[in-house]
Amino acid sequence: MHRHSEFSPIRSILIPFVHEGPGLHLLDTALQFDAEITLVGVVVVPPDQSLSTGAAAARALRKTLRIFGRDKRVTSKSQIIVSYDPWNELSSLLQDEEPDLLFLEYETHFNALHVTLNDVLERPPCDVALVRGKITSKPKQVLIPVRGGPHAELALRVGLGLHSKGVAALHIRRPNDPEAGSDAPFRGLDQVLQQIKDVQTEFAVTDDAASLILEKAKDSEVIILGTTLQPLTSSVSLGPVADRLLREAPATVIAVKSGKPTPQAIYDESVGVEAISILVDKWFAENTFHADEFNQLRELVDLKKQQGVTISLALPALNEEQTVGKVIKMMKKELMRRMPILDEIVLIDSNSTDRTREIAKKEGVPVYIHQQLLKRLGPRQGKGDALWKSLLVTKGDIIVWIDTDIVNIHPRFVYGIIGPLLINPQVQFVKGFYRRPLRVGQKMQAGGGGRVTELTARPLLNLFYPALSGVVQPLSGEYAGRRGALEQATFYSGYGVETGLLIDIYERYGLSAIAQVDLLERIHHNQHLEALSKMSFAIIQTVFRKLEKRFGRAVLEDVNRSMKLIRYNQKGYSLEVEQIAEYERPPMIEVPEYVERNKEPLN
Repeated sequence: MHRHSEFSPIRSILIPFVHEGPGLHLLDTALQFDAEITLVGVVVVPPDQSLSTGAAAARALRKTLRIFGRDKRVTSKSQIIVSYDPWNELSSLLQDEEPDLLFLEYETHFNALHVTLNDVLERPPCDVALVRGKITSKPKQVLIPVRGGPHAELALRVGLGLHSKGVAALHIRRPNDPEAGSDAPFRGLDQVLQQIKDVQTEFAVTDDAASLILEKAKDSEVIILGTTLQPLTSSVSLGPVADRLLREAPATVIAVKSGKPTPQAIYDESVGVEAISILVDKWFAENTFHADEFNQLRELVDLKKQQGVTISLALPALNEEQTVGKVIKMMKKELMRRMPILDEIVLIDSNSTDRTREIAKKEGVPVYIHQQLLKRLGPRQGKGDALWKSLLVTKGDIIVWIDTDIVNIHPRFVYGIIGPLLINPQVQFVKGFYRRPLRVGQKMQAGGGGRVTELTARPLLNLFYPALSGVVQPLSGEYAGRRGALEQATFYSGYGVETGLLIDIYERYGLSAIAQVDLLERIHHNQHLEALSKMSFAIIQTVFRKLEKRFGRAVLEDVNRSMKLIRYNQKGYSLEVEQIAEYERPPMIEVPEYVERNKEPLN
């Protein structure tokens, strides 16, 4: 199954194509990126001639650009810049186009555009890459010397965009610097490098960084480095290391400088912000899918057979008599009888008082009341406990959970979140996301749902687990995982179960083990504000429990588990205390009943 959303950290490149001058070699290099390339024709007229004399050159240049424009990735601007000093016009164009990267040939472009190196790099109009040499095919090895800061982070983006077989990050410090990896400019970037498996990081101590890089670069085809961070008032452009590498390195050299002005005081306080963004952007591009990518169900069935895996669908329910029957009927018809993707469907009920269990039994699926399972451990209320115990009563290698209150039920809610697990063995956990209309009176607001997600869950993840900030809907009820990962996870009994699982999988397996799928639109019964407040309270508890384990100290006491709800009636306001405690369940692999029961394979 082909993926169309390959990672492209650099999505747009602009190249000034000077008549009878530089630009052609840069196109070869730019084509090695998965990026849209814009060519801007430039005709430079000598100052002692009329600009009209550039007309013939402009016609010739348009003809040349049309030829290159036959490549679907290349767009040629129809308007040619004809000027004595084209840099100002080019800078204005860059502000309008806002490319991710401006490609310039080192030295030759400056002469051709009648601009100095310092003029370009002291206040660059956007992120700039100075290229010496050219790349005509995907390189086997890329070396990225990194110190930290926005320029090093840009170098990493450019290096990853080449999709080479090997990327080596070399962090160099001087002998009188702090220990390797502990210096401030590198801390945030180091967190990212540890998460990106494509990059091998090496540490070195030397007084002569340029000589060390030249030695290390003998096995590399490309060197990418950020320029030295300078105060805004400085006229220094590249720094001694970059200057020497551009002169002496046998490999192609790309020196990059960020167009974002970053005063030193702000820079010191925001170390790693851009670096985390690189990690999240990379993950989002690589691991975000659409349900339609997996709608060829025969392909999923074939993949499932090739891998020899079994798949269970567990349906948590509490008083869902209006929708549970339709959910079961559709999944049995489409994903068991028509296409054998699912091997079993079970209902995990939370002691419903309506006809939910009766309807499910009538549809021929096993029904369990989760409070009656593992009685020796004591019953607990909450969806999280139901999900945890569903591991006990299912046999599949992959376990899928979807809520049973979905009004617009469709098979994509299941096959969509199965797909990433079948096409990528590294993925351990898949979350669904969707548009969630909110009913207000008799009207539906298209994007009004997911209030706890946006007001509680995502802000907390951004604050404490920024690598998970790209997860669109961490609280969605549609998700799936490999049994081997889920049985080792800690489950929270209530509303915190989704947040806890997401953090647990991330901490155990890394960000690349998580995927997400766009399931289009989900219509369900929205909850009132008080219920959302309780949900938020439980999620906050869950995040703090995870942080307690990270930092090895307790923060929450039992007294913090009670929530004072504000009531109002004709007599006025009052307080009502309700216990909303998020308790952990141990990894299921530690429960003897589970180990014994799962010795038998699913038929």
